Amino acid sequence: MLQEILETFKPIENGLFIDATVGGAGHAQALLTQAPKRELIGIDRDISAVEVAGSRLKGFGDRAQVQHARFDEIGKIIDNDGRSLSGAIFDLGVSSHQLDTPERGFSHRFTSPLDMRMDPSDSLDASTVINGYDEAELTYLLRNNSDERFARRIAQSIISSRPITSTTELAEVVRGAVPAATRRTGRHPAMRTFQAIRIAVNSELELIEPALRQVIERLRPGGRIVVLSYHSGEDRIVKQVFREAADGVCVCPSTLPCICGSESNVKLLRRKVLRPTAKEIEANPRSASARFRAAERLPAAEA
Repeated sequence: MLQEILETFKPIENGLFIDATVGGAGHAQALLTQAPKRELIGIDRDISAVEVAGSRLKGFGDRAQVQHARFDEIGKIIDNDGRSLSGAIFDLGVSSHQLDTPERGFSHRFTSPLDMRMDPSDSLDASTVINGYDEAELTYLLRNNSDERFARRIAQSIISSRPITSTTELAEVVRGAVPAATRRTGRHPAMRTFQAIRIAVNSELELIEPALRQVIERLRPGGRIVVLSYHSGEDRIVKQVFREAADGVCVCPSTLPCICGSESNVKLLRRKVLRPTAKEIEANPRSASARFRAAERLPAAEA
């Protein structure tokens, strides 16, 4: 949804931008090219992405820098820079590069060890989850992280098939656990399981809320934030944070006047989520599940 991103940020021609999940630097390159007075810090927890992005942004000189960090560390990064924040973009989930690198273990399409760590220095990997979690834990993460209808059946099948040592072995275990009718659908039945495990390994859902709040707090008046999410669990968190920031959350008893100082500090640039066009989905099938939300920081006098 690059065109929607560029259109959202078009009114902001200068200042500091943050690309909180810089990946291959596609969004970062486009934002810097769109407005020559912008500067950008790209961050990513995947060191290989940091290296790729750093190389691709080298032509922008001092206007761009890339740091190795999780996006919930974004507040510290902005504070260390010392400038006000004009714009921020979060492109949540796994990158195409990660999916297409067999040895990372993110995809059921390749035979590889059960890894799925975005930061290879992290201790928890997919093998630990698959071979160590009990039935209740596996069922919960399958339901919570991917809305898997057959979560308990898959969890039971995983446990009875241990030890599972490779991605393709896990994919076959999941395939055997779901009903035959589901196996005949277009998508591989293990896709949701791989998504759920990846999210658990990388604590993805837990990191979204603090990262968004840190950015909203540091946006200058008129600054904007865009978030691309890819499944309902991510989008629920984004929607909640944005709406709380837009509506204000009073914690005072309903029978008393508000004295807690709750106030709105952003306006939503659209109330309903925006989805990719049919044309974009045709050109890039992986964009089909994308959900676009955006907000703008209000001036203090209007908040």
